[in-house]
Amino acid sequence: MSFCIAKLVSVVGGKSDCFNVSCMIFILHQNTEQMETREDTFLKAEEFFRRNAFILIEEMMELNNEPSDYTTALVDEILHSIFFLGKINIPPYSPKDIVNDDEMYNALEDFFPEPFQRYSSQLPKRSPFSCVLDMIVHQEGQQNEDMIITRLKYLVGQLKEGNADKLVSSTICVSQNTNVQNSVRYYGVSMSTSGRNPGQIMVAAGINSWDKYVADAVMTYYPKGVKIPYFDGNIKIPESIRCQAFCLSRGTPKPPCRSCREMFGLTTSEVKKWAPGNCAETESLSNLLKQEKDVRMQVQTASETCTDMNREKAEEHVMGHLRLVLRMLQFKWDNNFYTPQTSSTEE
Repeated sequence: MSFCIAKLVSVVGGKSDCFNVSCMIFILHQNTEQMETREDTFLKAEEFFRRNAFILIEEMMELNNEPSDYTTALVDEILHSIFFLGKINIPPYSPKDIVNDDEMYNALEDFFPEPFQRYSSQLPKRSPFSCVLDMIVHQEGQQNEDMIITRLKYLVGQLKEGNADKLVSSTICVSQNTNVQNSVRYYGVSMSTSGRNPGQIMVAAGINSWDKYVADAVMTYYPKGVKIPYFDGNIKIPESIRCQAFCLSRGTPKPPCRSCREMFGLTTSEVKKWAPGNCAETESLSNLLKQEKDVRMQVQTASETCTDMNREKAEEHVMGHLRLVLRMLQFKWDNNFYTPQTSSTEE
C-alpha cells in the first residue's frame, strides 16, 4: 500500500491534488483496517469450531463413565463426525489440532482408532450433536423429557458462548404416539453444522440412513429446497402423532417451519422455511417410524410420481450432488458411510 501512496504523491501537484491524495491515504488505511478486522473476526469465529469440538469430546467422555457397547459406539461415532467436519472446515482442523492435549489424544487414538483412520475417507451418517442427544436420552430415560431438554440447554449455553454457532444444534424435537398411554418418546435435534457444504453433505448422509418415508420427503427438495419435478415423496404423518420442537437456547416450544409442513404434513402457520432435512423434526420422526410399525402403516403417501423408478432417479441425483460437493472440497471418499465401532467389534 505504501508503494501505491508514493506513486500517487509523485504524480500530483498543487494543494487540491495534495488534499485528494490525503483523502486517498485515509481511505486506504481505513479499508486496510476494515479488512484486518474482518479477517480477525473470521479467525476468531473459526476458533469456535476447535473450542466446541473439544467441549463435545470432553462431555462425551465424561458421560461415558459406565461404558457399554452402546455408549462406546456413540463416543466412537462423535469422534469420527467431528474429525470429518474438521477436515472439511475452512480452515481445516486435524484431529491433533482439535485434541491438542497429548495425553488425551494418545488415549483417544488408542481406545478409538477407527475415527482417526477413517475421518479422511468415510462420511458420517449424522452430525455430532445427535450423538450427544442419544447419550443423554440413554442416561435419563426417554420418558424424562424435561430433564433431557434441560441438560441439552445447559450444554448449548456453553457452546454458544461468544455468539458461536459451530457444532451447535438450536432445536430439539420430541415425537410420540398419543393414542398409546405412556408411549415412547423419540428425539431428534437439528443439524449441528454451519455453512452450505457441510449441511448438504450431512443431509445427503441422512437420506441414506433415515427411515425411507422421511428420506423420500427430504429427497424431494434436495439440495436447493426446491421441489424436483419427477419425484414427490411428501408424506402425511397421522394426526395422533405429537411432533413438538423446542428451542434449545430458551427451552420454549417452537412451531414447525414451512418445510416440515410440506414434507410431513405438520400443522403450522410459520412462514419461515429452513433447508429440508436440517430441522429436528426430521430426525425425531425418522426415529419414531423406524420403531413404530403400526404408525408407519398409517403414513399417507399419495403422489403418483412416488415410484421405485423415480425414487432411484432421485437417489442418483442426491449421490451425484454429494460427490460434486466432496470433489469441490477435495475430499477423497471411498463410497462408505462410517460404521461406529464398539469394544466388541474392535476385538
